[in-house]
Amino acid sequence: MISLRQRLNRGLAVILCLIFVTQWLAADWVIRAVAEKQMTTRLMEDATTLMDTIALDADGQLSPESIHMGSEYKLAFSGHYYVVQVGDQLYLSPSLQNQPLALPPLLPGQTKIYHLANGPQQQPLLTLAQGFEKAGYRIGISISEDLSSVDHDITSIRLAYFGLTMLLLCCAIALQSSDIKRSLQPLANVGRELDNITTGKQQQITVDVPAEIKLLVKEVNRLLTLVVRRLQQSRTAIGNLAHALKPSLALLFRAAEHPAFNDYPELRQQLQTQTDSIHRAIERELKRARIAGNQQASMAFNPHAELTALAQLLQTIYADKQLEINVSAPDVLVHFDREDMLGMIGNLLDNACKWATHTINVDITFAQTLTIAVADDGPGCDGLDAQLVTQRGLRLDESIPGHGLGLAIVQDIAEFYEGELQISRSPTLGGFLATIRLPLN
Repeated sequence: MISLRQRLNRGLAVILCLIFVTQWLAADWVIRAVAEKQMTTRLMEDATTLMDTIALDADGQLSPESIHMGSEYKLAFSGHYYVVQVGDQLYLSPSLQNQPLALPPLLPGQTKIYHLANGPQQQPLLTLAQGFEKAGYRIGISISEDLSSVDHDITSIRLAYFGLTMLLLCCAIALQSSDIKRSLQPLANVGRELDNITTGKQQQITVDVPAEIKLLVKEVNRLLTLVVRRLQQSRTAIGNLAHALKPSLALLFRAAEHPAFNDYPELRQQLQTQTDSIHRAIERELKRARIAGNQQASMAFNPHAELTALAQLLQTIYADKQLEINVSAPDVLVHFDREDMLGMIGNLLDNACKWATHTINVDITFAQTLTIAVADDGPGCDGLDAQLVTQRGLRLDESIPGHGLGLAIVQDIAEFYEGELQISRSPTLGGFLATIRLPLN
């Protein structure tokens, strides 16, 4: 979808173009109207002068011989022409060279202004025609002027004004784009803060925003606070529930050993099986709560800092084995949920600590994917066993305590991020190697 900034720029640019084109056409019309108005005024003055020169001769007849006009009406095809019609007689200006112009029939007192497309030399003319009555005669006078030079001047003005209009339009669009960018900057700031929230750098949107989106930002902050609080409450409740169930579970264990069950071995076996299952679930949730700590939800994951602390914690838990946990990870923030990352790596490391003899290697690298590799020097597994160990509840060796859920949980989280979990034998340590690859996009 097109961005809001591009949509605003495009819409306002179209509006500005329409406005500037409209005002340019209006200005072009005004320029031509003013020019023709001035020409019409001049033609009316010449028509008045021409009418004043028509006088009665000695016989009492109208005599056009008395017409005296300026020299421009005497030069051949000068662009200034007149036609006088007295009765049925036409009297042409010398500049017409005996090429008559069409005169509309006019009654005395009538005036008409019109354009002639084809003058004596096929040039456009602006013509003023007037009807008079003098000494009982109807007289028609037509005065014309060539529009070619005026059209040339108007075209020059039109082009110059068009260039000025385009310059102003480009400046207006540039200023508008800059203003839109400045106006939308608060939205860009909100976007950056949301990205910081996603990566765990902050927990709330703190920027000053316009009134139009202030309610939206307040609602987002409220929802963020609500989500964090509910996740913390859920994790705390799970931990509290697990702790609360442990005493009752211990009583069930002791009850299963009561002599009264000696006569009911199958019932005792069922009771012990179910209590073992509950115990494993409680231990798993307590371990996850211990690994995750009291951090807020959706924080970004720093591989180096988190794995260093996790390695120290597991070395303390498995202190009797004196394990050496080697961590190789970049000291950067990774755009993944901290709880999920600790859930995956914590389960893999816990599994490695159970089976390792002395050494565990943890390597995290970035390329096209986030690659997490956990290897140990334990017995490891090959072939079909490597495919079976990720099945929920399945354990290949019962000699070491466990519940068969760790690797299944790891695979579930990896698949949620559209990644994969691969099980193989470590080429360096010879034991178990679990490799997770998660896409970075």
